[in-house]
Amino acid sequence: MKSIFKVTLFFLLIFSCEDVINLDLKNSEPRLVIDASINWEKGTDGKFQTIKLSLTAPYFDTEIPPATGAIVTVTDLKNNAFSFVEEGNSGIYNNDSFIPEIGETYYLYVTYNNELYTATETLMPVVPIESVEQKNDGGFSGNEIELKAFYTDPKDIENFYLFEFDIVKFESTFFEVYEDKFTDGNRIFAFYSNEDIALDDEIKITNYGISKRAYEYYNILLQQTDENSGDPFETQPATLRGNCINQTNPDNFPLGYFKISETDVFTYLIE
Repeated sequence: MKSIFKVTLFFLLIFSCEDVINLDLKNSEPRLVIDASINWEKGTDGKFQTIKLSLTAPYFDTEIPPATGAIVTVTDLKNNAFSFVEEGNSGIYNNDSFIPEIGETYYLYVTYNNELYTATETLMPVVPIESVEQKNDGGFSGNEIELKAFYTDPKDIENFYLFEFDIVKFESTFFEVYEDKFTDGNRIFAFYSNEDIALDDEIKITNYGISKRAYEYYNILLQQTDENSGDPFETQPATLRGNCINQTNPDNFPLGYFKISETDVFTYLIE
């Protein structure tokens, strides 16, 4: 009986030392988040485009509040104006008459809560994805499937790429950015590996042509959101600002980016 008492006391001491910690996180005023990605897929007319507006929310909130009732317009240098109309109160704004043109400069105007937000970007071209190679014994432990999406970079032209690997089964997406500083004019590849994908899984691979400024933005963004980048208790990185500016109240700057790209899509089934 004495030994049983000691064991029981031991477990009581362990569990009695557990404390519930309530984090008192300060909530800041919500900011506008502008997800304005205009994408012109090769082989399509590119007329239908969508821009999403939302608001920042407290850390533990499970829903992202939409930014409703905004006025959203994109114009070009030819004085074409494209109005984006909201779907109900969703914060999703659509236009079905957009005119994409490689090399054209476009201007974004968003009026929300009596404040004007603007951004400008140029529609960048992209080369096609030529082929995809698969390796089944990749990764450090040899149990990952590796994919290489090959493309040929144009010679003597500065190019920047954003690759998206969309795993349809998991509804998850992986991004990576590339520049041609050391690969100009060569046939090169974008790389992706995963130990959880399997036979017949569908991977949708998209290559976006992006500007140098967009490359720098997404490069920093991906470094900050990398799950393997460091200690979860390390000092958080600074707020990353995109190319959108609040013209009415600069201190109330938005988050997000106005990107406009030609894209190429390659659908691959794991073998």
